[in-house]
Amino acid sequence: MIESAVTELIAVVGTSGACAAVGRPRATHYRRLHPPPPAPKREPAPQPRALSVIERARVLEVLHSGRFVDMAPPSVYATLLDEGTYLASVPTMYRILRSVDEVRERRLVAVHPAHIKPELVAWRPNMIWSWDITKLLGPVKWTYYYLYVILDIFSRYVVGWMVASCERAALAERLLADSIRKHGVDRDQLTIHADRGSSMASKPVAFLLADLGVTKTHSRPHCPNDNPFSEAQFKTLKYRPEFPDRFGSQADARGFCRRFFPWYNDDHRHSGLGYHTPADVHYGRAGIVRAGRFDVLTAAYATHPERFVRRAPEPPELPGPSWINRPAEEVMPTQ
Repeated sequence: MIESAVTELIAVVGTSGACAAVGRPRATHYRRLHPPPPAPKREPAPQPRALSVIERARVLEVLHSGRFVDMAPPSVYATLLDEGTYLASVPTMYRILRSVDEVRERRLVAVHPAHIKPELVAWRPNMIWSWDITKLLGPVKWTYYYLYVILDIFSRYVVGWMVASCERAALAERLLADSIRKHGVDRDQLTIHADRGSSMASKPVAFLLADLGVTKTHSRPHCPNDNPFSEAQFKTLKYRPEFPDRFGSQADARGFCRRFFPWYNDDHRHSGLGYHTPADVHYGRAGIVRAGRFDVLTAAYATHPERFVRRAPEPPELPGPSWINRPAEEVMPTQ
């Protein structure tokens, strides 16, 4: 289309004026009128230092011989040198072997399938729990206490926690069993998600969850984003102003947690929950709390409507479904 416009303009204002009008350099115009001939295809020049076909065949014959067939090229090279023979350098031997597809793993190597990205959604409490273990620094260097925390990802409610002196599958098994029993979780109702730590992936924990009718899922290796709720909860724990640099004893760490988790469950207004507390969301009180907030804001608007420019204020919405790795096209399951 531009070519026809340029041709018509040339007849009226000339080549320079036509090219200026359509914003095309004159060199481009002339190059398109008279394209240069295609450059001749150049054959690569032979490398003067390369081995001849006969020499390459000789090297391959020696490497295939019964004497050298099971030896690496460096060993073949050194053996021949000791005998006063030079056929080719070690890299050249490798290049010749690579040209006939003989530089590869001889054994059958197991190839592990790619780990599937977990995609989990909870739209009510006690559907999906996430659990993890974090270290708390002890009184001296290289001493730690281990904090086990189980979190409901819908309500962010901590359903169970424990401070121990070590990380053991038996301790995790006991905490999970107690938490499931405490919250009255039925069979085939709950999914428990964790990373691939030794305690999380242990057989005792797997057998326990299978006996209780609980589904277990795991994060992909080296992918902390697959367990975001537990990671965020640990950050809240360790960013508290009263969180110490070190704990004086295991009892000291346990005492801190006895103060922290009631605050976290019952008093902490969580930004991901519309600034409701985890306990209100977990036990179904968030709707009543939001209605009370709405009444307060309605009264404030009625008293001073001029202070609210765009519209009457509303409290934050109630929390919706919580995802671990929300898919690109979200399909909500039927409730």
